[in-house]
Parts: sequence; structure tokens; C-alpha cells
Amino acid sequence: MTIYALSSGPGISGVAVIRISGPDTKNVISKLTNGSFPKPRVATLKKVNNINNNELIDEGLITWFPGPQSYTGEDMAEIHVHGSRAVIEKILNSISEIKNCRLAEPGEFTKIAFQNGKINLLKAEGIGDLIAAETEIQRRQSVKVMTGQNSQKFISLRERLLKILSNVEAKIDFPDEELPKDILKNIKKDSEKIKSEIKKILNDNKVGERIREGFKIAIVGPSNAGKSTLLNYLSKREVSIVSEIAGTTRDVIETHLNINGLPVVISDTAGIRDSKDEIEKKGIKLALKKAENADLNIVVIEPKSAHFTGFLKDIVTKKSILVINKSDLGIDSMVNDFKKYNPIYISLKEEKNLEELINLIKNKLKKQFINSDDIIITRERHRRHLEKCVLHLEDFEKKNQNEEFDKSAEDLRLATRHLGMIVGKVDVEEVLGSIFNDFCIGK
Repeated sequence: MTIYALSSGPGISGVAVIRISGPDTKNVISKLTNGSFPKPRVATLKKVNNINNNELIDEGLITWFPGPQSYTGEDMAEIHVHGSRAVIEKILNSISEIKNCRLAEPGEFTKIAFQNGKINLLKAEGIGDLIAAETEIQRRQSVKVMTGQNSQKFISLRERLLKILSNVEAKIDFPDEELPKDILKNIKKDSEKIKSEIKKILNDNKVGERIREGFKIAIVGPSNAGKSTLLNYLSKREVSIVSEIAGTTRDVIETHLNINGLPVVISDTAGIRDSKDEIEKKGIKLALKKAENADLNIVVIEPKSAHFTGFLKDIVTKKSILVINKSDLGIDSMVNDFKKYNPIYISLKEEKNLEELINLIKNKLKKQFINSDDIIITRERHRRHLEKCVLHLEDFEKKNQNEEFDKSAEDLRLATRHLGMIVGKVDVEEVLGSIFNDFCIGK
């Protein structure tokens, strides 16, 4: 089957790119255009016609990529036309009338590239993450994955495990043969070294996943301290309702932001106070839960709520920034009381010290999480397979110590399989759907 889709963004644009891949690609281009067929990998200006009546749809560039030297490994072509909705719809409708052609599913071009051995699974994920990247740090991380820096590490670990497995199997298959005396010693030493390396990779504070999904920040504090106003300022739009009436925010309001190049998911929460209102009490419970699970808490208070010390003792921790808002009302009497919490004094009304607060947020996240460029794990899927690999290596070492070589070999095979699942070196059909469904149609 030959697939096709709009690969550029939907909507009106200067140029739109329609991608086609499959055995009938050449036939599709021939039906849509007249004259000589384009030379391979040379952008050729052609008139694009309706296949039924030869009516001119548009004039654009056709690029022909014969397989296997193409992105998907199949015959492939790209049609570059003007990006009007009418032009795009007319061309797509024309292609749909050609036998054995259908609209591509999300991520199907990249899925075919993976299945044809053009890319490994990590590179496919890196491409998806690059398309979705909204910040510079996300772009850098996805490029690193896409260019194969991470997959080289996993492939190397897997090859080293396969070498150990070959030694164990030699011991099983030739028990009476004179194998090197230090073979068992080396097996133990090498497996422990690999296990140690994987544990070091796992001990990464989940930075890769945090960068990919966004750092979680919770704005918490008593009612009327300025939490919603702060969220609106950071968002540069009115995300949350601001009112002098206490208890306005009852549910958690979340928004995705780019704070100086860092992706964050920031939550405005219900004001923490004693309340008899059942709905507000549930909101306060959610606020405390968000604070517990957040990567960073911005604790906002103001001079009138400065006595709220019990709350501060529970919430202001190493992962918190204490913000004293409404400093324009006077803070002289508060300085000594809160000095130990190292607060920042701001005024949302007068926009005082707000840039300093943004820099503090950025530096706090960088210091706490991003202290190394050596980020290997970018998805929970990778983490799960590495954790299972470690468990099987531990079982392997126990059985190997008891000289149960046939049983220990199976644990080693399973450990190797989990490393292979990360880069797609073994059957990974069960994970393909969840990976490629996140892609946009046309990629």
C-alpha cells in the first residue's frame, strides 16, 4: 500500500509539503504531472493536475526519492505547492482516487523507516521529540537522541552482555572442555561492571523525562497572596481568575510555559486556609498534593499572612522558593522573621523584582536537576527496561555463583533482551503503537 499525507503544518502557509511513500509512488507522480519524470533527488518545477480531467491545480516542486535511498527506505516523493487549504485538499483528494493509495496514519512514515532499518527506535523517538520541542533545552536533548549518542551507549552495553552470554553458553555446551581458567572470574567481573553502569544511568533524578515533559512547578500559599496574579504574569495572559474574594481558585489550574528556555508545567492552586466549604477543602487538599509532587514550589505570602508560620514549616523545603508579595505595603517588620527562609520580596502590582524571581526559578531548576549533559534516559519506557535489566543481572549473578549456569544463562538472555527493546534490536511490536501514535500525521 502507498501512503500519503500533508507533512507541513495545517492551515494557510507560503509552502505546503505533501509526502508520498510506497510502491505506487512513481505512478502517483506520473498521474499528477505531465511530461518527463523528475530525476532522482532533484527538485523539479512541474504543473500539478487533477487526475480526472487534467485541470491545473497548482505549480510546484516535485522531488523524487527512489528506494532504498529515501527517508522511509521505499520509493518516496515530496510535492511542494502553495499552502492554501483549497490546493492541499484538491491534491489529497486526487491522490485518494488512485488505486492502492491511502492517507497515512500518525507517525507512519517514520514507522516504515524504522521497520526498513533506516533508523533505530531511539532515533525515531528523537525525531518525534524534536518535532514537539518547544524550548531550546528540549531541542538539544532531542537532537542528541536523534543523532545516536544515546543509542550507542545502549548498543555497547548489549554487545558486552552478549559476549558474557557466549562465555556462559560455552561453559554449558562444553562442560568437560578446557576453557580458560579465569572465565568464571571474568563473567562475574564484567556483569557487575555493566550492572553498575546501568545503575549509574538510572540514578539521574529523571532529568531527561523532566526536560521532555516539562518541570512541574506549583504555586502555593494562603488566600489572596497573589498566586493567580503571578501565574498570569508568568503566562503573559489571563490564565487564572484574579479577585479580592478569598477562595476564588478552588481547582488546580495548569499551563505549559517556557521560562528562559526551560519547559515548565506551572500550577496555580487553591489558597491554603481553614475553610468549612467542602469544595474549597478538596481544592486545598489538591494544592498540598501538587506541592508534594512538584519539582519546585513557589510559596507566595504577603504581609497580612506573615503569621502563617505553621504552613511555612511544612511547605518551605529545599525544593521551594519563598516569595513575599505586596512588598509595596511595607516589609520592614518581616525581614528578620523570614530571613532564615532566604525569601525574595516582590510586588506584582508595581512589577518589582519579577525578573529576579524568574532568574531564581531558572537557576533553582538548573542547580537541582541539570548539572550534567550526560542525559541518557528520556522516556519512562527506557527506564522500565533498564530497571528490568538490572533485576535480571542480579538474578544472573546469584545463580552463576551457585554454578547454575543453564538457569543463569536465561536471566542473561532476558537482560540482553531488555536492552535490545530500547533501541529496537529485538521484536518490539507491542511498543510501536504507543511510540508512533504520538507523532503528527505526515511524519
